[in-house]
This record gives sequence, structure tokens and C-alpha cells, in this order.
Amino acid sequence: MEPEKLQLLQEGTVIPAHPLALTEHRELDEIHQRALTRYYMASGAGGIAVGVHTTQFEIRDAGLYEPVLRLASETVEQANLTRPFLKVAGICGHIDQAVHEAETARNLGYDVGLLSPNGLNDATEKDLLARAVEVGKVIPLFGFYLQPSVGGRLLTYEFWREFAEIPYVVGIKIGAFNRYHTFDVIRAVCESSRRDQIALYTGNDDNIVVDLLTHYRFQVSGKMVEKTIVGGLLGHWAVWTKRAVELLEEIRQARKRDAIPTHLLTRGTEITDMNAALFDVKNGFKGCIAGIHEVLRRQGLLRGTWCLNPNEKLSAGQREEIDRVCLTYPHLTDDQFVSSHLQDFLSSNYVI
Repeated sequence: MEPEKLQLLQEGTVIPAHPLALTEHRELDEIHQRALTRYYMASGAGGIAVGVHTTQFEIRDAGLYEPVLRLASETVEQANLTRPFLKVAGICGHIDQAVHEAETARNLGYDVGLLSPNGLNDATEKDLLARAVEVGKVIPLFGFYLQPSVGGRLLTYEFWREFAEIPYVVGIKIGAFNRYHTFDVIRAVCESSRRDQIALYTGNDDNIVVDLLTHYRFQVSGKMVEKTIVGGLLGHWAVWTKRAVELLEEIRQARKRDAIPTHLLTRGTEITDMNAALFDVKNGFKGCIAGIHEVLRRQGLLRGTWCLNPNEKLSAGQREEIDRVCLTYPHLTDDQFVSSHLQDFLSSNYVI
């Protein structure tokens, strides 16, 4: 990875999980797919994650994994950014599939691969570690702890302790719904020899602001070791991204002062309320992707909420919940920003 990109990753940034733009016939909508990528760049995000859950895992079955990754990579390169911008590729499957996807991502110019545990409940921790090593030989690694409370699996402290020693690991995303499980990961990293080389990122959770404000401290060999969760790789940040960038900068300044303004804690609860509507918590997250699409549809960045799986759609009452949080927390939306730049995002002549 280029040194300036690695520095950006280590310092912490906003990395939205990139949605998939489809037509009503459930075919790739290249115009709006590019518009989304441009929106994230213009919002000040430090990167995008493509081929992850928010992009829909079904892109693999539909033969869209390579085309979607290619489209995002080309759009970033065409923008001629003068700052580092990370391209993260979601990587799934057992070793053969994961290595193939890593090779595809590397050849398309991606900087790092986010290793998803999706569909690997039959794999042992030893299997997962072996897969990580093989993928890491191809592309730098971003680990991902999708915790049991959001459909993932339990991974032990011992797993993360070994994972942190893999020389290819540059970051770990934690879907930090369970504080006990979250401690396992952070303590494992702090106790590893590579703790200063691994950046911690928060995932799609219900406590984003507090995650980013918290300093974690552990005694290691008689010394106090400290780590913070420096940024987010989030489906939630696929919408209202400009506000997310502003939020992370405000949190960064608060960490430097070692003083937490109470209004940031209040904003954290507001964001959690918005996340509940967006991710359809009332219905067990069934409408989480469609909820993201609904916000982007309203802004004009998508034509509709269609997903590759026709059963993936808004739940009953979810649209009304999104109405409620948008009305209650207008300061957390970026509708005006999107509206003023939408035609630029949709234009084939767009340049940052």
C-alpha cells in the first residue's frame, strides 16, 4: 500500500460501504453507481468499500463482482483527486474464492481487502486464519468481526490474538454491538507485537460516537498500552456522508483535548435513533439495505430501492420511521449538499 494511504488508514477516516445502483429491471445502473462514488469523494470521505454487504453479496452470483469493483475504481481514478483515497474490496468465501476475489481486487487497483465471515459458519478458527494468510499474500488485509448479535459468529480472544500477528493485517473492523466481544479484539491487538500497525475501525453498530471517543487501555508486560477506534467503515455512513466526515473531525479534536463535550454524547443517541430506522432494527435488520437505498432515492442518488434479491425491501412501517428521524434530526442529514451537486455527480464530465 502507498505510504500516504497507509497513513490515512492509520490516522482514521470515513469509509462508506458502497451501495449497488440498479434499474427497475435489477440491472446495474452505471450512471447512478458512478454518482454514488462521486458523492462519497465530494463529501470528504477517505475511501469506499465495494463488494461488501451493503453492495449486496448477491453481486457474485449475478456476475457483477468484477464489473462493480471496476466501475468504482475507474470513477475514483477519473476524478483526479489530489489527496489519498482508499479503495477497499469486500472479499468472501473459502480460500479459493477469497484468493480469486483478492486477485481481482488487486488487479483493479484496490488497496486493501475486507475479509467477510459471511457464509463461513462451518469453518474453524484455524481455517479462517489460514484463509487470512493466503489472502494476505495477495492484498493487505482488513479483518472484520461480525458479531453474533447481528448475524455473525463468535470469534475468541485467541483467534484475534493470532490474527493480529499476521504480517499482512493493516486494520480490523468491529461490528461492536457486544462490548465484551469488542474487548476481546482490542485487547488481542494491544497485546500483539503489531499493535502499532493495525488500525481499529467501528462497524455498523448502535454506538458509533462513543466507539470513536473511547480510549482503551491495557497493561501489557508492565506497560500501559492504549488504542482508539480511529474511524468507521460503515453502511450507516453510505448516507448523510458529509455529516459523518464532519462528525469524525469533531470527535478527533475532542480526543486531542481529552475533553468530551456533552453535545457529542447527545448526538450519539440521535445517530443511534437514525440508525435504528435506517437499518430496520424493529424487524431484525431485514430492511437494512433497502433503508439505505430509500434515503439515497429521496436525494436522487438512486432511482429506486431495488435489490438483486426481490425479497430484500423496506419493511412495513420503515419508510415512516425514516420520515420521523429525518424530520427530528435535520442537522444530521446532508440533503442540501446533495441537491446542490446532484447534477454534477450524475454528469459524465464530473471532476472534483
